[in-house]
Amino acid sequence: MAAQGRGSASRGNTAAVVAVVLLCVLLHGEFAESAVYTVGDRGGWSFNSGNWPRGKRFRAGDVLVFKYSPKAHNVVPVSAAGYSSCSAPRGVRALTSGNDRVTLKRGVNYFICSFPGHCQAGMKVAVTAA
Repeated sequence: MAAQGRGSASRGNTAAVVAVVLLCVLLHGEFAESAVYTVGDRGGWSFNSGNWPRGKRFRAGDVLVFKYSPKAHNVVPVSAAGYSSCSAPRGVRALTSGNDRVTLKRGVNYFICSFPGHCQAGMKVAVTAA
């Protein structure tokens, strides 16, 4: 009887190990497919960034890197309305490191610079992720 108990436990442990390995493989594949993009390419996050996404294919999970001078700019994730009106909702937290990383969600992701006049002068970008 003791041998059967050990065998049952062994099969249970094997199933658990297989499940963990499978989970790791799936998670690795998910992250391995993510791409990292620098907004504005070599020029970084700057005015007239709106055309930067043109010709690129983004996926949910890809990472955008915003590089800029934190004394001159910031990055604020906004809604479509905030993007159109160049306004950030009250209480939204601006990214201010000068080297900010944002993981894209499925759908359209909107970003503006909230320094006075910057968004209106073209410092905004909308990125669609499949």
